[in-house]
Formats: sequence, C-alpha cells, structure tokens
Amino acid sequence: MSGVPTRIGRYTVARELGSGGMGEVFLAYTPAGDPVAVKVIRNDKLDPLTRARFEKEALIARTVIGTNRVARFLDADPYADRPWLAVEYVAGRTLLACVDCDGVLPLPLVASLGALLAEGLSAVHAAGLLHRDLKPQNVILGDDGPMIIDFGLGAFMDASQETLSHSGMIIGTVRCMPPEQAGGHPQVSPAADVYALGTVLLYAAARHYPYDGTRWEAIAAQVTNPEVAPDLSGVPAPLAPLLEAMLAHVPEKRPTLQAVSDACASVLCDSGVTPAAARLALIAHTNRGETPSALADPLTVSFEKLIHEQDDLAENEEPASPLDDTGRAAQAKADEPEPDLDEPEVLLPEPTPASETRNDPSKAGARRGRLPASKRIADELRALYAVDPVL
Repeated sequence: MSGVPTRIGRYTVARELGSGGMGEVFLAYTPAGDPVAVKVIRNDKLDPLTRARFEKEALIARTVIGTNRVARFLDADPYADRPWLAVEYVAGRTLLACVDCDGVLPLPLVASLGALLAEGLSAVHAAGLLHRDLKPQNVILGDDGPMIIDFGLGAFMDASQETLSHSGMIIGTVRCMPPEQAGGHPQVSPAADVYALGTVLLYAAARHYPYDGTRWEAIAAQVTNPEVAPDLSGVPAPLAPLLEAMLAHVPEKRPTLQAVSDACASVLCDSGVTPAAARLALIAHTNRGETPSALADPLTVSFEKLIHEQDDLAENEEPASPLDDTGRAAQAKADEPEPDLDEPEVLLPEPTPASETRNDPSKAGARRGRLPASKRIADELRALYAVDPVL
C-alpha cells in the first residue's frame, strides 16, 4: 500500500501503527473522536474465498465476550475494495518493549500474565476463533493489565493458503509458531494458541524464544524437528514444567487453557500472592507510572493536510456577527486560554478542564484575546480528534 489513507470507512486515519505480510494497521478516530485500530488486508492477499472467510470471521468476532483481555471488535466491512476490521485501540507498551527495556518479569508477574492471557484466549476459543499469531508484540500492557491485540487478520486467510511458502508469506511469527503451523499444516487447533502463549511466557520470564536463528527457514527447521527440544534456559524452576508442556511438539500433549490457568494460580499461591494482587503488581511494574498515548506522536501527512485544508478555508471566511449563535460561540471561544503554540503534543487535552478554567480565570493565566480564524479552526479540528490517553 502506498501512503496512509485519509479515511477508512467512517474512520479518520491519523497514522500507521504497523504493517506485515497480511496488511496494515492504522490508528484512526470515530466521528466523535474515539480512537480505534483499523486493520486492512493487502490487495495481493485477496480472493473470493478470503473475502467469504473474512465476512464469516467478522460476524463471529462480534460474539467474543466474557473477557477484558481482548481488544473489542467494533466494526468491519468485508465488501470494501480492501476489507477492513476495526477494533478497540489499546494504549500501552508491548510486552516485547517492556521486557527489552526493563528486563524479565518476576515469577509471580509471569504467572499473573499467563493466567490473564489464558482467560482471554479461552473467550476467543469459545467464540470458535483462534488468534494464530500470539507473540510478545501482540500483548499490550496498559492501565488494566495485559490485552491481546491483532486478533483477527490471521484468521481471515483461507485455509488452503496457510502455508509458509504461499506467495513467500508466513502466516504468523515463526519464533512463536507451533510445529504444525510452521510445517504448513492447513488446519490448526486451539493447541496452537497454547503453544504461542508458552512462547510469550518464555519471553517474559527469560527474554528469549524456544528456537532462534538468523533466518526464518532455519528457525522453522528447528521448530518442526521433534528431536530439537525448546530452549528453556533462564526459566524459574516453578514455571519450567508448565512451559515445557505448553511447548510440546505434539498438539495433543499440550495442556488446555484451563490447565494453564490452574498452573499459574498454583504458582501464585506458592508465592503467597493472590491473583488480584498479582494483577495490580503487574500493572504497576509494567506501567512505571506512565500512561503511553499514540497521540504523543506527530500527525501523518494526510491528517495534517486535512487540518491545513480547513485552515485555508477559514482564512477566507467572513467574521461572524456578534448577534448570531456562531458569533456567540466564537466569543465564548475567545474567553478560553490560547494553547501553547510550542507544545509538541498538540492533540493532548489541557490538564485543567475548560469548564474549570472558565469558572476560575486565575487558573487560565492572562487573557490573550481571540485567536485568528485560521488558527482557531485548526485548533478546533485538533480538539475534535483529541482523546483522554487513559481511555
């Protein structure tokens, strides 16, 4: 795909969040300003079977309930030129970033992570879906704990196309793939997600994968070889038996997600920590008192272009009459403090609510008069798409 689209469906696109062999993921906003993550399938991966599977899986995705661990399904259009899927945007750092920056998680926090993610995957499986690409990059650690993202696109590919060699594309990440998926098996079971969860917990506990190498073909050869055992070095002893079982070569020998949850709960019990307390400790450890926000990043060219187009129109508008509603609204706007023009995070809301500032002028500082129409319209458009980063 060339460039970043201005709109996808009813959503205004702000910037690209990531891309891969399947397609692109964009940060976008609803007309009211809520952030969403919109995933779009690449044109060269589309065919009638894929579209039909996309429609089926999008309908099923609406039924994923009973968990706070999966980014919520919001909307989809399988009939668009490029089918897209919109899900809840989750602010926070990935597990990969947290471990690479801060080091491995303590044993109780790994156990809490495992129990929470197993619970989330159970809800996905109950809806008849698989994730198929669970990895440290697809676990976001935010204000409410771990959340599973990028659920959906991997499941929308037709089964006949799910091979390592199809169009040179890998469905999933080979370091986190179970042997059956890395070997190009057209059908995988929930045990595939159990294996992937094992790789996630291994990375959280020891900062490495069960198999590694410089080329994906070499890694896949290790993953699919039953004689090569996964690398569990650095894993705390109480966790090793569980991870060894989750990474079993044969799917039938892997534990169920319920068994994974039970084993993690047992580790927490032996550590003298309740699941609720462990979850809070995990949040405190991974957030470090910070609330990441996608809005801290610069706007894309397309989003800035949208703002400047409104800016140019505003420079030619006639001043509103002070007697009509528009004039009164403009005068009310003049009573609010002018934003700091040097502030880099232009989309973040002011620390003090506007209503509080109006009631207590001392909190706003000196009045600076009415903004020029062009600057005022641009700021209003930015405010339209501003959201609280803790949402």
